Amino acid sequence: MATAHEFDPYKLSSPRVFLLRMVVFCVLAAFLVLILHEQIRRAFLANPGLNGLIFGVLFIGVVLAFRQVVRLFREVRWVNDFRVSDPGLALRDPPVLLAPMASLLGNRLGRTSISTMTLRSILDSVGTRLDEARDIGRYLTGLLVFLGLLGTFWGLLETVSSVGGVISGLSVQGDGGAVFDDLKRGLAEPLSGMGIAFSSSLFGLAGSLVLGFLDLQAGQAQNRFYNELEDWLSGTVADARIEGDPADIAAGGGNSETLVRLTEGMGTLIAHLRAEQGLIRDWMQKQSHDTEEIRRMLGRPSSSSKREKD
Repeated sequence: MATAHEFDPYKLSSPRVFLLRMVVFCVLAAFLVLILHEQIRRAFLANPGLNGLIFGVLFIGVVLAFRQVVRLFREVRWVNDFRVSDPGLALRDPPVLLAPMASLLGNRLGRTSISTMTLRSILDSVGTRLDEARDIGRYLTGLLVFLGLLGTFWGLLETVSSVGGVISGLSVQGDGGAVFDDLKRGLAEPLSGMGIAFSSSLFGLAGSLVLGFLDLQAGQAQNRFYNELEDWLSGTVADARIEGDPADIAAGGGNSETLVRLTEGMGTLIAHLRAEQGLIRDWMQKQSHDTEEIRRMLGRPSSSSKREKD
């Protein structure tokens, strides 16, 4: 029978299933290598230096892919413990990816509520850290493809140069059997160049296939962790809107009072501006009236002096 804890919609799931897929895939790949070990050994010896570098990059990429999934166990455990712990209790195993969230929430354990701005800040920080963790894996996958292509062109260059040397060294004079023996000995080096080309391409592409699958599983585990974390944090925001945190309510009341005061101040300022505009308008009208009176007064003396002359 299912328990109530299993129906918790905000409980983060363990990435164990993705880790299991990765382990099964690596076991199958190792089993295939074991079956074809003789052919793989001969192909590896065609160019031990470059092929060894390819295997080294593949090993580092596999370790980093597993690390990306394994590190989620601590984060998931911390979030689930954070949700059910009592206030004031210290949590063990502090998170790494969720370190900003732990510093923002502090010791507010158990049922908590956060603002929308805090939610966005936490999710952006976690998303950035998850993307940064996968950048190296993507780079190593591309590096394997590049090394395979590098081996291909390297082998082709050796093949072309060797074929040119064989052709220039052939002599039509002499016994036909001796010429044929010289041709066989000369073709050994071009064939060695083709071995370098094909073996490096084979190991590079196979390694990129392995890293691509492991990176896919790590990405799916991180995406599920991020989505479930977002669902839980969104639920805390919804609870805060319905119930209201006392600190948020007090802050909201203070913000409302400040907004009212600001509105009243703006209204008073607008009233003063309108009053000043009215005074300026009255002053301009008075100046216009005074100017008209001055014009009339200047016109009267000229009329009287004209009558005296008459």
